[in-house]
Amino acid sequence: MRRDVFQAIADPIRRDIIDLLAEESLTVNSVAEKFDISRPAISKHLKILNECGLVKTVSKGRERHCIIVPKELSRVSTWVEQHRKLWEEKLDSFEHYLNELKLKKERK
Repeated sequence: MRRDVFQAIADPIRRDIIDLLAEESLTVNSVAEKFDISRPAISKHLKILNECGLVKTVSKGRERHCIIVPKELSRVSTWVEQHRKLWEEKLDSFEHYLNELKLKKERK
């Protein structure tokens, strides 16, 4: 089952894992040590990140190392950028409306 990158980043723990792995590759145990949840729970989160292509796990001897794959995050960046423009326009329009209300109130 291939998961969607947006599904993966929806969870705050997975976003924290991405942040950790953006700094350096870590073993699964090293990732688990950074959180106050069980190792199996971390493994589930890593599995989801792996299924959507954000993280890959590489076996080195007896250890499994987690490595970030930032390419898939570009989809998120593109989507956010498209919607950022839309929201900026809406917020600018709202600000203009509030300023008009303020002026009308001051004139009374």
